[in-house]
Amino acid sequence: MHREYHEWESAALGRSMQLLVFGVAGTRVLLFPTRKARFYDYENWGIVAALQPKIEEGTLQLYCVDSIDAESLYCLDKPPVERIQRHLQYEQYILDEVLPLTEANNPNSSLLAAGCSMGAYHAVNLSFRHPERFNKVVGMSGRYDLTQGMATFPDLFQGYVDENVYLNTPNRFIPNLADDYYLEELRRLEITLAIGTEDAFLQDNRFLSAQLNLKGIPNQLHVWEGEAHNPLAWRHMVNLYL
Repeated sequence: MHREYHEWESAALGRSMQLLVFGVAGTRVLLFPTRKARFYDYENWGIVAALQPKIEEGTLQLYCVDSIDAESLYCLDKPPVERIQRHLQYEQYILDEVLPLTEANNPNSSLLAAGCSMGAYHAVNLSFRHPERFNKVVGMSGRYDLTQGMATFPDLFQGYVDENVYLNTPNRFIPNLADDYYLEELRRLEITLAIGTEDAFLQDNRFLSAQLNLKGIPNQLHVWEGEAHNPLAWRHMVNLYL
C-alpha cells in the first residue's frame, strides 16, 4: 500500500504540521483524528488496514491529518474566545493548505470528510460550514454540540457562547438555517452518522439527524448495538460507510 509522510510549517497555525497519505487515486478522504490524538493513530489502530483493499484498488485515498485540539477546543486553561479562534485557524489550515495538497496529488473531484469521536465533530462541522467543498461526510461516534455536557464529557466552553462558537456547533446552527442556497448545498451532501446505543452521544446524534430531516437534508443515522466508541467498532464502520 502506497504511504507518504508530509510535514511543513503551517502559515495558518504558525507551527509545523504533519500528515500521512495512503493510496494514490480515488475519492480523497480527509480523516480527522479522535480527541487530542495524532495523525498516525488510525494506522496504529488498524483502521487504515481495514480500508487497505479499497485503497489498493484505487477507490479511496486517505489523508490522515493531525489534531491541535490540545491547543484549541481542549485547551481548558485558555479563555473560550481564544480556544475557538485557534480552532478557526485550524480550519484555515485544512482549507488553505491541506485541501490544495490533496488536489495537487489527486485530480479526483470527489472529497469526503470523516472522523471518529472528536474527529467526527471536525468532519461534520467543516463539511456543514463548507458544503460546496465536499461530496460526502461520515461521522462515527461523534458529538455535535460541544456546548452541552453529556455523561462524563463536559461543556467545553463552560457556558460561553459567542457567534464563532454558535457557527461551529452543528446542533445549534442547523435548526436555524434559512438560506436557500446554503440549504441546497447541504441537501447535495451525502451525510452518514453512526453511533452506539450505549454511547454518550446517542441523543446528540438523534437530535442532529432529526434537525437535518426537518430541513429536508437527507442523511443516514446508523445506530449500533452496545458501545461503539472504540477502534474495533470503527474498523467495521469505515468499511461500511466510507
